Amino acid sequence: MPIALLALTLSAFAIGTTEFVIVGLLPTIANDLGVTLPSAGLLVSLYALGVAIGAPLLTALSGKVPRKPLLLSLMVLFTLGNLLAWKAPSYESLIIARIVTGLAHGVFFSIGSTIATSLVSKEKAASAIAIMFTGLTVALVTGVPLGTFIGQHFGWRETFLAVSALGVIAFVGSLIFVPKNIHHSAPASIMQQLQVLKQPRLLLVYAMTAIGYGGSFIAFTYLAPILQDISGFEPSTVGLVLLVYGVSVAIGNIWGGKLADRKGPVGALKIIFLALAAVLILLTFTASSPWLALLTVLLWGAVAFGNVPGLQVYVVRQAQLHTPRAVDVASGLNIAAFNLGIAGGAWGGGLIVENFGLINTAWIGGLVVLVAYVLTVLSGRLDKHQPLSTTPISVSAH
Repeated sequence: MPIALLALTLSAFAIGTTEFVIVGLLPTIANDLGVTLPSAGLLVSLYALGVAIGAPLLTALSGKVPRKPLLLSLMVLFTLGNLLAWKAPSYESLIIARIVTGLAHGVFFSIGSTIATSLVSKEKAASAIAIMFTGLTVALVTGVPLGTFIGQHFGWRETFLAVSALGVIAFVGSLIFVPKNIHHSAPASIMQQLQVLKQPRLLLVYAMTAIGYGGSFIAFTYLAPILQDISGFEPSTVGLVLLVYGVSVAIGNIWGGKLADRKGPVGALKIIFLALAAVLILLTFTASSPWLALLTVLLWGAVAFGNVPGLQVYVVRQAQLHTPRAVDVASGLNIAAFNLGIAGGAWGGGLIVENFGLINTAWIGGLVVLVAYVLTVLSGRLDKHQPLSTTPISVSAH
């Protein structure tokens, strides 16, 4: 495996950590900056919004920039964003830091796959992409709980300092090992991307993605305060619970991919959305017991991200049928839909916390996921009138 690929994987690990670690730090940040939990939750929403905007828009605008200088510039931007978060004198400056790092995140994953495949022979392209995206999974399993531990024992600012250090290491690795001359095709223009958004069937899949993910993030954004205030966990043990969640997510991703291979994307998505809705509603009743809450979080992790492979495969197959010249664009816009769902879910969760209380994020999130299930059933019925391609597709999550 080329060492340059390890540098990309480390970058993905750092970026994945900074995206999700905020979930474990919300109560700490809210207390330190003197803001409400819903206001702290906006730090999740606005980051995801930065990703959703940054991925399609900035990737198109930076199409003529050579890949290595662009990659290095993104890691500089990412590192500076986290350093700004470390030194943020106010809530407002922390918001700016989150938006800046979100923009870097969006473009990194848009160009990262191209760079990864350029480092290996053609027959190893899918494996190279999978290795790079492993950084995200490892971030959920180790980076988020470790970052939460650092934040709760040494202060939340030190978590962002630690992620900045990862950014510097990833920058140096890319500077030394990523080749200078990486061939790339010009990315799709904004107009080409807008053409994809004129296709009703693709819009339906994007709605499934945004609503399904958004429903889960209504509650996931506020998981740390739920564990502390309702389940009774000590702040110091929340990181351990997130570690359990991350391990479960890693297993669930593999299971979700195999389920999509076996039952087809629609069949898999129906099962996963129903299971996810059931687990979220169950959390409403189990959250008051530490052990039952822990078991529910374990089940939640197993299905929370298991829908990603199915959704990505499904959007690619729809694009092959309806926009065959813009399959990559359609797939990329689904990543934007994931992040729009995260942004909307975190924002909606904040409103629920503010007006109805923490625990209500769980069952309301479950009901929202049921809407994604209904849309999946509808899309499956529409497929019967216009069968999809069954060409094998290699897909990476997020």
